[in-house]
Amino acid sequence: MKKLLFSVSIFSSLALSSQSFLLEEFATGLTNPVEITNANDSRLFVVQQNGIIKIIQPNGTINTADFLNISSKITFNGERGLLGLAFHPQYATNGYFFVYYNNTAGNIVVARYSVSAGNSNVADPASEKILLNIPKPFDNHNGGSIHFAPDGNLWIVTGDGGSGGDPNNNGQNKNSLLGKMLRIDVNSSAAYNIPSGNPFVGVDGADEVWAYGLRNAWKFSFDLTAGNVMIADVGQGAIEEINTIPLTTAGLNYGWRCYEGNSAYNTTGCAASTTMTFPVAVYDHSGGKCSITGGYVYRGTQSPTLQGKYFFADYCSQQIGILDAGNAITWSTAYTGNNFATFGEDNLKELYVAAVNNGKIYKIKTSTLGIQEATFSGVKIYPNPASERVFVEGLKDRNMTAEIISAEGRKVVDEIKLDSDNGINITGIPAGVYYINIKSGDLKSYSQKLIIK
Repeated sequence: MKKLLFSVSIFSSLALSSQSFLLEEFATGLTNPVEITNANDSRLFVVQQNGIIKIIQPNGTINTADFLNISSKITFNGERGLLGLAFHPQYATNGYFFVYYNNTAGNIVVARYSVSAGNSNVADPASEKILLNIPKPFDNHNGGSIHFAPDGNLWIVTGDGGSGGDPNNNGQNKNSLLGKMLRIDVNSSAAYNIPSGNPFVGVDGADEVWAYGLRNAWKFSFDLTAGNVMIADVGQGAIEEINTIPLTTAGLNYGWRCYEGNSAYNTTGCAASTTMTFPVAVYDHSGGKCSITGGYVYRGTQSPTLQGKYFFADYCSQQIGILDAGNAITWSTAYTGNNFATFGEDNLKELYVAAVNNGKIYKIKTSTLGIQEATFSGVKIYPNPASERVFVEGLKDRNMTAEIISAEGRKVVDEIKLDSDNGINITGIPAGVYYINIKSGDLKSYSQKLIIK
């Protein structure tokens, strides 16, 4: 049983000053971008709702040739279109990737494709193998996020079928594939197998279902560092919600249509609320908010101060939100002119966000020194590599603290004050790659890659 939790949103133009991030334009000229992902290499793959997947090179250049164009197979209007993309864990050897789209009948389709044998930048459009074809009663609420879990199974989130209020009660119907988190094994000569551990095998409920009670989860992601699934579920008309749950926990009921967020919506025929899993954070529609866009917990290395924070957005207010470790939400000011529809990671787990209305991709960064820079305004961290002590030179402020973070995002030195020589004792820290973050009394922070030998 989980307690009902509520996070109070903080509304302030300085709400994110402690996180201090900015959006750096990375690429432009896309059409309705709704998904960003990678194939475990330096390229970004961007899903366009119109049925085309584009490749962006590390310098922000968009390949002229489409990676895949299935525009003739899809329905592109409103919330429908090509919505999801996931690369097989063994993509480098088998060339398989998976897409999620609405076909010309409006049904939800999950299909496998292969990359072309002679060109890694172009897929084979004739290689489609359809795994799922799920009829939908209405146009809206299509879900569309797909990801591979560490065990190699494909997770798929579907909307409740559409209309308003889930008139067919698909969310609570365990035998429907709508309003669900599905989990399938795609390593099969058949369409797919049912993985061991799926909770409704042999009992009431569809074998594919991993969790239920979702309305229209618009993006989910795995935070493998914490072992959690992060699900952003769009509300009916008043409440947006964020769900966090260990990825090993099966069979959960997230409550829709019985509850919208923590509030009762339509409890006719519903089970007791004690059997349901409620969100860790919610927000209402004040300030022009209307629809949550789910994102990722930052696990990159270029912005150590953002470590462990979950980035998401509201489509209408054009703001980016951060959920901290205490499940409190803080909001940025509005990024006017940007309706954020998706976030994504590159192969180094750096974060990007896309605006569906203007076709721009932005990289999320701290507004201070990045690890790729050796100096900033005269700041120098030396020696590098270091073994016993490391020193900071170039800051006039004597009231400085330092933290050292491992490449996996774990703090090994937690905000200690620099000594009289502006130095830090690093004796006892294992050899490896780290990031040192220096915080000065004027609230600025400076970060740099540090090799400990």
